[in-house]
Amino acid sequence: MQQKLSSYQRFLILKLKKLSNKQLMLIFSILTGVICGFAAISIKWLIHFVETTLVSWIPIEKGSILLFAYPMVGILLTILFVRYFVKDDIGHGVTKVLYAISRRNSKIKRHNMYTSMIASSLTIGMGGSVGAEGPIVMTGAAIGSNIGQFFRVDYRMITLLLGAGTAGAIAGAFGAPLAGMIFTLEVLMLDLTMAAVIPLLLSTVSAVSITYVFIGSFLVFPEKVIVNFSVYNIPYYIILGIFCGAIALYFTWGSLKIESFFKRQQSITKRLLIGGTLLGIMIMLFPSLYGEGYEPIGKLLSLDHHSLFERTLYYGLRNETWALLLIPIAIIALKIPAMACTFGAGGVGGIFAPSLFVGGFAGFFIATSLNVFFGLNLPVGNFTLVGMAGVLAGVMHAPLTGIFLIAEITGGYQLFIPLMITAALAYTTVYSRNKHSLYTLRLAQTGDLITHHKDKAAITVMTLNEVIERDFCPIEVNATLGELVVTIAKSKRNLFPVLNEKQQLQGIVLLDDIRQLMFDQSKYETVFVRELMATPPDYIVDNEAMEVVFEKMEYSGAWNLPVIDEDQRYVGFISRSKILSIYRKKLVELSDD
Repeated sequence: MQQKLSSYQRFLILKLKKLSNKQLMLIFSILTGVICGFAAISIKWLIHFVETTLVSWIPIEKGSILLFAYPMVGILLTILFVRYFVKDDIGHGVTKVLYAISRRNSKIKRHNMYTSMIASSLTIGMGGSVGAEGPIVMTGAAIGSNIGQFFRVDYRMITLLLGAGTAGAIAGAFGAPLAGMIFTLEVLMLDLTMAAVIPLLLSTVSAVSITYVFIGSFLVFPEKVIVNFSVYNIPYYIILGIFCGAIALYFTWGSLKIESFFKRQQSITKRLLIGGTLLGIMIMLFPSLYGEGYEPIGKLLSLDHHSLFERTLYYGLRNETWALLLIPIAIIALKIPAMACTFGAGGVGGIFAPSLFVGGFAGFFIATSLNVFFGLNLPVGNFTLVGMAGVLAGVMHAPLTGIFLIAEITGGYQLFIPLMITAALAYTTVYSRNKHSLYTLRLAQTGDLITHHKDKAAITVMTLNEVIERDFCPIEVNATLGELVVTIAKSKRNLFPVLNEKQQLQGIVLLDDIRQLMFDQSKYETVFVRELMATPPDYIVDNEAMEVVFEKMEYSGAWNLPVIDEDQRYVGFISRSKILSIYRKKLVELSDD
């Protein structure tokens, strides 16, 4: 039942009807960006408030049992909030946004405009080793989608507004408008056209303007940590790029393995206890794993190496060179399990910040190791920043996002060459093994991934239900030829599904195959349908992806294929003509004005 419009909503729609679609898109994009700017400020403030309230007073000279307890308590509160208030799955934000584009006509539920913010603040603020950017993306996408739904615009405009919300959220969170736009184009796979780019630009500029107004112009990592690029360091950036690619592969593999382990645990309590305990132990050993991890990266960039030993049980080793090299490797190795345990236990967050965190430590380790063992004088700050772009490019399959994000959040545009080298090599290393990112792998396996290719995108957004034809007249398998003739007389089709008493498909009867028998009345009572039916060249199961349907239609060469459910009960038929008709319609919807 269609939701009734409020008088205010009807008034706005009437006012906006005087504007063209392009004008509406510009207005809605700015509105989306403004709201996303406030959302980004809110979630960052919430996380910072919770984290500083709980941790700032713990002495840096020794560890604390609270670092073990906080994460489990935070995840428990998140679970209770999601289960009893949200009553919906809000994890893996970016993946859910991609799924909404391909399978839900870009429509996202209203509660996603704020629930991910609250849940991630509880998880991350109390130590969950994940990032806030995934929830920020989900929040921004939900804002854009719901603005589109409110004004009842079409699928293409809702999708653009969803993208504008995503871009605005990233831009507001980092103060990086270009990175927000490029992230949306690379990861959400919107088309690189003026019709898409202009709304994204307006949204990102609006979001960043809001952050400037309320918290001022800022750089996440100040430019003062960057030294001038030297062409003689290119070989070492090549080493870093390959190293970052290897870490990105470990990042993806480790995440999926640990996630599958937690999925096999049926009990929520068991998942919380296992994940929370392991996470607490890791954070007690390496407090840098607490929360998003931007503060430890900032201290590394400031050459405050002693920060790696703060609030640890081994604070006394802070002046040992071997410890300075060993601890970053241990942190890199444990960050992925810490992140996966946070998710597996029931926490809410994203993989954006963990990617940057691991990449920063990778760059720090490579530069420090080469300096110690080979007497080089490599700029550790530069390598730390470039490593962040490398791992991000590999994990997300988004090299341009990595390049522009690091350039914008540092103001260090002189790093473009090493950023491009490292991001390209990391991405190439990963892509040779994994064709899909951690965001898209699950959707690709189920055929729900929309891509930059319009033909594949059109197939992805099609649903099996909209191409099934149900106006065929079935016939019982034990019916006589005479009963079949009566059925033929009532039908407008030349194809008849043959069913048993359980409505299971037994075969099909083609009109052309029995045309001569139809006029021999002497056989009406002696010939049965089971003797006339043929086996279809293939079957389509009603839960199969459209890519599989297209493959079966192509391989079988059939004009019509029957659709059955998992119990072999007859559902309908799919024809080439209907598929092509819907396919052309989807292409039009995905195309620009």
